[in-house]
Amino acid sequence: MWRECECESEIVGIYPCSGSANVGIISNQLAIGLTKAGKGKMLCTAGIGAKIPGQLRSAEGCDRVVVIDGCPMNCASKIFENAGIAVDEHIFVTELGVKKTRDMDIEDSVISESLVKCVKLF
Repeated sequence: MWRECECESEIVGIYPCSGSANVGIISNQLAIGLTKAGKGKMLCTAGIGAKIPGQLRSAEGCDRVVVIDGCPMNCASKIFENAGIAVDEHIFVTELGVKKTRDMDIEDSVISESLVKCVKLF
């Protein structure tokens, strides 16, 4: 069911904001990259917002909940706050050195550089 984290075999749920700005798109790509790197498992932020019982149970079953927000609007972390689920780690793509724009053509180098910085946070 879960892909275990390389670090101490804990269950880490990774929830991106997946917003429409470049940093939201990058947050989604970071969650995919972190999952592929074995740092945790990307899970459904929208399912938490919709309060789908199975999605809420999945989040509550995590040893660590990591939210990746694209920007300081905190959309993903607010979803968790509204659902009453604690966030253990909060990452902002804008704090990784990416400026928020409406450009949806994101260079692979921006994603890979952000992923390297993000992996170091784990």
